[in-house]
Amino acid sequence: MKSRPARGRPRTSPLTRAEQLRAAKRAQRERERAAGLAAVELRLPAEQAARLKAALASPRFAPALDRMLDELVVDLRRWPVLRELAWNRADRWIPADEALGLYERNWRFVEMQPLDREEAALVDRLKARHGGGLLNA
Repeated sequence: MKSRPARGRPRTSPLTRAEQLRAAKRAQRERERAAGLAAVELRLPAEQAARLKAALASPRFAPALDRMLDELVVDLRRWPVLRELAWNRADRWIPADEALGLYERNWRFVEMQPLDREEAALVDRLKARHGGGLLNA
């Protein structure tokens, strides 16, 4: 009786195809983690999702995204006076309008001496963008 030849490609790995795919995906995630990359899942309307996908291909996308995020959120680690005002918050990032609110509600505790030029510029930028040019202190 003749034995039939094995169908498909010859086997080069002792692992099943599913195990190979799992191992490859695990290795890919490790490489991305080592490179400092993180996946973010968004639920957007189809039109916006298509526009975002097209924008991702542009070399100017990352700088534009950085500028947009700089306007929308503030890094508490970067601003020492704001970090002191937000002593009870665990998050690193807060919305910019909340940062302005923290400055306004706690302005009496802010000493002008430790407020450096960069942080004073941040307060001015927040006032202009979210406070109508005024600091309601």
